[in-house]
Amino acid sequence: MVKPFASSADTTAKEETFTELAAGVYALTAEGDPNVGAIEGEDFLVCFEARATPVAARRWLDKLREHTDKPVRYLVLSHYHAVRVLGASAFGAAEIVAHDQTRMLIAERGRQDWDSEYGRMPRLFEEPSSIPGLTWPTVTFSDRLTIPLGGSRGDLVLAYCGRGHTAGDIVAWLPGERILFAGDLVEARAALYTGDAFHNDWATSTLDNVAAFPAEALVGGRGAVAVGADAVAAAIAQSRHFLDELRRTVGWVHGDGGTLADAFRAAHTALAPGYGGWPIFEHCLPFNVQRYWDELDGIDWPRVWTAERDREVWEALQG
Repeated sequence: MVKPFASSADTTAKEETFTELAAGVYALTAEGDPNVGAIEGEDFLVCFEARATPVAARRWLDKLREHTDKPVRYLVLSHYHAVRVLGASAFGAAEIVAHDQTRMLIAERGRQDWDSEYGRMPRLFEEPSSIPGLTWPTVTFSDRLTIPLGGSRGDLVLAYCGRGHTAGDIVAWLPGERILFAGDLVEARAALYTGDAFHNDWATSTLDNVAAFPAEALVGGRGAVAVGADAVAAAIAQSRHFLDELRRTVGWVHGDGGTLADAFRAAHTALAPGYGGWPIFEHCLPFNVQRYWDELDGIDWPRVWTAERDREVWEALQG
């Protein structure tokens, strides 16, 4: 049976769960759809991630406004992917913050990524005509950026942990509350998307750097909030294991002179028993395998995904 392309057949809205993790620290999760969050400063908000369209973002903001009416001063984008950034205009943020590499990636491939992700995940693009254009950061940094929250609220630390899900992923760390917003570097019972990744860095030093934060709650890119040090460690370990199995199977086939299709079958056989029922597993795997195959071929910088290339890879591996 031919599988529908990516998540194009996923038309069912997901149940959203609003969680207050600590006083003035919020997350919205949605059964494997992209997560968002917010942190209250003394007289302003920092929002984390923007959703795919302004209409989708406003639904999140409506929930947030039931708890606070503070204006959004900072909108933090963990990376460049369209489903995370194109809703930015709804926030009215004074500053949009991202990593240096994220700004560069938007310039290099933002339009192609927009078209690609809209084709892969149309349900997330609620009223796409509401998107005014590409989202551009107004503040970027290379290593760390600290946002004083004012009063007794302490600081919010934005940190680059290394190349991973993309070249420019950042995390947001609240040291007083020990809460980490990890973006798509970590997922909690949701499959990883690695189509623009640096697998070897991510699975080793980058996740080591994420794990070095003594977090007692973690909001990943998708999936439920991990609460408690053991749950945080389990989410990081799950993400690492997924990457390790992908690297092991695709690497073995590549080294043995097999084909890309052989590598996909080997990865699927290894990963499906543990991850096959998790959100976006079947959607992601062809693009994941293609990207790691490219890395094994010596292509360090990810090739640009276009709507046309998406379909070619899908037909070759999932068709």
